[in-house]
Amino acid sequence: MKPLTAFPDVQAAAARVLREALAGRPEPHAAGATVGTRVPTDRSPETPRLPYVLVRKDSDLPHSSMANSRCTLRCTVWHVDEDQAHDLAMLCQGLWIVHSGDVIRGVRPATGPLPAVDPDTGIDLSTFTVLANVRPVLL
Repeated sequence: MKPLTAFPDVQAAAARVLREALAGRPEPHAAGATVGTRVPTDRSPETPRLPYVLVRKDSDLPHSSMANSRCTLRCTVWHVDEDQAHDLAMLCQGLWIVHSGDVIRGVRPATGPLPAVDPDTGIDLSTFTVLANVRPVLL
């Protein structure tokens, strides 16, 4: 009989990885960064809540067994200017790439970081995606 397995919440795990790894980082562009899985509803040019790091799972990729799952994770960073948005996005990407843990077993770059401007607020941002391998849990 095959073991019963499932995949944990990779989006929450990816946000936790960045939240813990960014805490206390010495880089000025990382100071005070908030990590979440939803865009704050009260953000505006007057109260931008910067820097802000958004983590979302974009897609699950097909897998041939329940021993591994692959997904695309997207990270979007809003910051006070485009250079700091890029630098913090690069740091976040690097932190995911070197991470291996209970949920996320490995990460490789996919796209970006790509610069943009938030159309709702005019705040500079940078976004990238990675491909993550997710470790199953026994049920």
